[in-house]
Amino acid sequence: MGLTRRTLLLSLGVLPWYVRGQGSGARVVIVGGGFAGATAARYLRLADPTLDVRLIEPHLAVHTCPFSNHVLGGLRDLASLRQDFTGLTRLGAQHVRARAVAVDRTARHVRLDEGSRIGYDRLMLAPGIDFRWGAIDGYGPEMAERVPHAWQAGPQTGLLWRQLQAMDDGGTVLIGVPDNPYRCPPGPYERASLIAHYLTRHKPRSKVLILDAKDSFSKQALFQQAWAQRYSGRVEWVGRSDDGRVMGIASNGRELHTEFGGRHRGAVINLIPPQQAGAIAIHAGLTDDSGWVPLEATTFRTRADPYLYVAGDAGIAAPMPKSAYCANAQAKVAVAAMLADLAGQPAPEPHWHNVCYSLLAPERAVSVAAGYRVEAGRLVEVPGTAVLSPLDAPDRLRIDEAERAQAWYRAIRADAWGAA
Repeated sequence: MGLTRRTLLLSLGVLPWYVRGQGSGARVVIVGGGFAGATAARYLRLADPTLDVRLIEPHLAVHTCPFSNHVLGGLRDLASLRQDFTGLTRLGAQHVRARAVAVDRTARHVRLDEGSRIGYDRLMLAPGIDFRWGAIDGYGPEMAERVPHAWQAGPQTGLLWRQLQAMDDGGTVLIGVPDNPYRCPPGPYERASLIAHYLTRHKPRSKVLILDAKDSFSKQALFQQAWAQRYSGRVEWVGRSDDGRVMGIASNGRELHTEFGGRHRGAVINLIPPQQAGAIAIHAGLTDDSGWVPLEATTFRTRADPYLYVAGDAGIAAPMPKSAYCANAQAKVAVAAMLADLAGQPAPEPHWHNVCYSLLAPERAVSVAAGYRVEAGRLVEVPGTAVLSPLDAPDRLRIDEAERAQAWYRAIRADAWGAA
């Protein structure tokens, strides 16, 4: 059965915790206009219209990472991922088109790239990921303009798609995958599946080779079964033990070098580098040696600063994955805690749910889901809530899951940005 809008909104956590604010009139600044930042801005204004909410995001619109792999499979165009901020500004949130470059935690202001400063009573950072340039020898921002990572949707997605279209039949597509943690754990394997779909239709002598820094990955059995059944040996996966970890790239951008001396040439290379929290979180002194931000589990307030919260991919929230669904849910928990703090009240008890859909082929998908809560100050997966799509499922189930994925995507965009 398809999901109704109400069911989806309930699963996104919209209705259960919604509580009106106390009319504080405080200023809350949010850095980052992705799923976490947009959700926070919207729910702050819905809960307390007296709040001065300012969303700092340099772009007029963003492109969603969810469903960006569909572009690479030729299933939708890049424009369909575009999301602007008009739904937020209609609610009274201010969109500040600038880049936040520094946080003065003592004076409580954010400095922008054009030199001005914005003060705050509470600050939420939702900067997403940045890349650990240099972790792969020879791979930095300049090389990424030739060899795309496409792990931040938008121009990079378009670049990789054009390269796939221009590739001669018979060429190999290399996908380099980092070790955990990184944004969207199943994403590289959905990408391989949908690129394989495109190659099957348009370049039948070509193949995909995945070079992985891990020896296992999310939904592995489901993906590998689909590759064997649908793509006739067109997808090959090499784990770390078999020399799959990418260590460098040739200066011509045509060859990847692996840990134990392997060399792999590709007609198209998609190299996804190791990741860390967005630069503003690092510059603010909020990250630990892992490169991610430690958080209080019940509030998503940073351990380093009681006036500062982080939601989305930049924070340490394991066992929750770095996903759009989790970013949306974390932002709501942080907003509820922030409103309680401003009102001098204890934060409500949080709970989270995550569902992650992955397309195997057009109109065929699988999913994984789990619930989370706080025990003894730590985030844990709730026993008995983990659900994974079954192997050897009837085609109708895979079709149903693909329909649910589409419904989820529409619902979460509406929930985060107020989009129609």
